[in-house]
Amino acid sequence: MPMSEYVKTLRRAMGHERLLLPSVSALIYDDLGRLLLVRQSDGGAWSTPGGAIEFDETPADAVVRETWEETGLSVSVARIFGIYGGPNFVVRYDNGDEAQYVMIAFECAVLGGNMQCDGAETTDVRFWGATETPNLAPWLRSMFPIYLKRSENTFFEPAIWSPDTNCGRSG
Repeated sequence: MPMSEYVKTLRRAMGHERLLLPSVSALIYDDLGRLLLVRQSDGGAWSTPGGAIEFDETPADAVVRETWEETGLSVSVARIFGIYGGPNFVVRYDNGDEAQYVMIAFECAVLGGNMQCDGAETTDVRFWGATETPNLAPWLRSMFPIYLKRSENTFFEPAIWSPDTNCGRSG
């Protein structure tokens, strides 16, 4: 996906420094419980369809749009699967740019379309199961088994931060 005008503006001011960006990810399963992944044109790693949320776009609209752009599939949003962020969601691009994504993962159902890569952002699209080992994007390596379990409960990393008990505050 070409860089948005918003990110271009930030990059002119920030250079390659890490940006914190909101994003979405589509979790689409076939009848065998395999997860749909796309091969990214930059680097060749496999990831879920998704990307940055644009100005004035809802997260649900963003996941529908990104899925269409990257896979040729029209989807409906079934539910929020989970919300993720932190150091596992840092992406370093070939040009030196860094982004840290806060990702909303949506489980989606296919409505129609023809499954195909877009040839620009993605170079392949297919379903993968638990016994297969694609070259996963770094952020997806820890999430792939969680996604394949397809829990009914919304998943998020539990909080590990707590107030410093020695900071002098009471109550």
